[in-house]
Amino acid sequence: MNTGQSEDLLLLLKAAADENRLKMIGLMSERAYTVSELAALFNLTEPTVSHHISKLHGAGLLRLKMEGNQRFYSINEKRLATLKAYVNGIEKLPSRAEKVKSNTSWIEALDWNEADKKVLRDYTVDGRVPNLPSKVNKWLVILRWIATKFEPGKHYTEKQVNAILREINEDYATVRRYLIDYGYMRRELGGGDYWLTPENEKS
Repeated sequence: MNTGQSEDLLLLLKAAADENRLKMIGLMSERAYTVSELAALFNLTEPTVSHHISKLHGAGLLRLKMEGNQRFYSINEKRLATLKAYVNGIEKLPSRAEKVKSNTSWIEALDWNEADKKVLRDYTVDGRVPNLPSKVNKWLVILRWIATKFEPGKHYTEKQVNAILREINEDYATVRRYLIDYGYMRRELGGGDYWLTPENEKS
């Protein structure tokens, strides 16, 4: 297990290191739940459940599906499998610090302010975003960068959008939805056609 994997293991363990969150992982491995359903089951307030969900989702352990105005959360089986594999290989943790550096030359070449570059350095590894941020201000930086993967004026099918986003994070559906929700992309009613939001339409 290299240093990068060790850090990812720590992220996953911190996300799961709560009795309620462990129980939620078990429940959402069986089916999807809304925040209100979980709040009723655990006798917790919805803001408290949302906090737990944010921790799990930020570590990539949950998938989000929208049905109308409702948000359903279920377990991300691949990410959970990664956690299990890490735990099984925990005896292979490095005995000394390894210096594994991500290539950040592309970040330094951006004409962005230092704060935004730091977000990219913190959340990307060689052009991928292994763990999605939980804070909106960091999401906006990541989404702004992801939007550069698309050509202005060009229209994309949902399949093409998914293929591009899958190279960045396996939970491409969540990334795609956030690109729409935060106004970086537009889509045709029904989701068949996607394009970058023109500069004159951005708020």
